[in-house]
Amino acid sequence: MEMLFTPAFWSTLVAIIVIDLVLAGDNAIVIGMAARNLPAHQQRKAIIWGTVGAVVIRAAATMAVVWLLKIPGLLLVGGLMLVWIALKLLVQEEGHESVKAGSSLGSAIWTIVVADAVMGLDNVIAVAGAAHGSFLLVVLGLIISVPVMVWGSTLVLKVMDRFPAVMYIGSAVLAYTAGSMITSEPFVKGFFIEHPVLKWALIAGVIVGILLIGRVKNQAQKRVAEQS
Repeated sequence: MEMLFTPAFWSTLVAIIVIDLVLAGDNAIVIGMAARNLPAHQQRKAIIWGTVGAVVIRAAATMAVVWLLKIPGLLLVGGLMLVWIALKLLVQEEGHESVKAGSSLGSAIWTIVVADAVMGLDNVIAVAGAAHGSFLLVVLGLIISVPVMVWGSTLVLKVMDRFPAVMYIGSAVLAYTAGSMITSEPFVKGFFIEHPVLKWALIAGVIVGILLIGRVKNQAQKRVAEQS
């Protein structure tokens, strides 16, 4: 219980909460599209039970990833994947057309669960990396993600649309997590322990690089949209 009162525990939990918030947008879209054809009295049931099923699968997947990241080499791979996820968060593309609305409560729940399992890889890797092997933090992160996905997703989307800086903050948190994962890889961890300046320089470079690339790509897309 002593770990609950350490700054490291709370800072990591805050990072997981930020990750859940910024990656909740896709889940909101999937849930809305899957349940849109149901009667009003069934939509809430589909959202709640679909989310519960998705969270159960995500919990198992996250626990598995936490264990897998202890295998030499996979922490580095996970960190590199998270770099790509952080960049993808900034440069959003529409890709939900294939999510079909369910015609019945059961089919809508199934669609939500399957779609979330397929699309939730980014969240699983990010939370597992941020948790640094702590199953307690994984569970707390997932508990927090439930109300976010069920009740807060629409609000999160509105906040992100109104304040684009939120996306950059979330991407920076993901980039920091990615850099921490890479420098914690057993193959290179000893080197970075001996050279902490290089460790923080690499993490800072990952954060700055992702934010700059994301901003450049977004500005390029904006110019193209204005010219068309």
